[in-house]
Amino acid sequence: MKESSKKCAGILGAVLLAAVVLTGCQDEEFVQPTKREALVQNEDANKRVNTFEEELVLRWAPVHLQDTDVTGSHGINGKADYLSAVNYDGDWNATNNWNNLSSFAATGHCYYSVVETTTHWFIVYAFFHPRDWTDNVFLYNIDEHENDLEGYLSIVKKDGSAHGALQGIVTVAHSDFFSFVPSGSPLQANQEDIDGTLSFETYHGQPHPVTAQEAKGHGLKANPYYKINGDGLKYLPSLDFTAEAPANADDRDVKYKLVNIFEANGLWDQRFNTELFSSAAGGFKSSYGNGGANAPWAWDDGNDVPGKGELATDPAKLVNSYFKNLGTFSLIYTKNKYKGI
Repeated sequence: MKESSKKCAGILGAVLLAAVVLTGCQDEEFVQPTKREALVQNEDANKRVNTFEEELVLRWAPVHLQDTDVTGSHGINGKADYLSAVNYDGDWNATNNWNNLSSFAATGHCYYSVVETTTHWFIVYAFFHPRDWTDNVFLYNIDEHENDLEGYLSIVKKDGSAHGALQGIVTVAHSDFFSFVPSGSPLQANQEDIDGTLSFETYHGQPHPVTAQEAKGHGLKANPYYKINGDGLKYLPSLDFTAEAPANADDRDVKYKLVNIFEANGLWDQRFNTELFSSAAGGFKSSYGNGGANAPWAWDDGNDVPGKGELATDPAKLVNSYFKNLGTFSLIYTKNKYKGI
């Protein structure tokens, strides 16, 4: 064979090999990645330089406990309690999330937004599950629904330190809000009760709030007002923005990725997507079950003074209603992308 022919054959072989490798990658799309694979997939994150907002969000991101239940076919051996991205299955279609959970990996994600006044930062943290489920066969399609997004608001006082002082949180558990403050917080109950004490756990040398979600319905409160009962997951904020899939339903070291609600083509930009939301008001579409989930700008406690979505869109108003003894407290926003500021 001539030298030029050998070169052509070599090039052709390389092309065929690349095609085989690419085909193999496509076939593995439905395989649950190991933690190491998740790290490799996100290795570019190690090279990034965090913005101040990202550092602020990381500073107060929770050590998050997720109770799991491995009973019942709808729980998929606990996987229905794993955190995931809203578009975990590669699309922004809310009506295939229930069914696709059996075929796609569920890696830890937490959505956040930061709203700011001259005196405070208000940080929303939100966790998504493709299924709100039950193991009671008589309640299938009655006490279940596709898509679930619950979370909480952090109240951070600008006290002259780099990232301020966390004074309290307001959590979302289904259609009710609950307030928790750390020991020593100046905040006192106003128009709403304070429901408990916020605890902390040291992570990478700094105290982080500890939150917890129940299995199946995924209501969220401060730990131990919800807690792990038996099997469960312990999610930790990833300093390099890595998303991991749990090794099993009782994994106590799973990294979750923080995702800005306002990132380009992200959750806020998708609010007009009619495959994801029933309207821009923020109600997720659903093809299964009774009830549904809402985006943070649609979260509502019908028994309080603040209106629908104001926990995220007008947090200063909500905090001013829920608490007193706020000290110097501004209601004027210097940054609020929900309001175009």
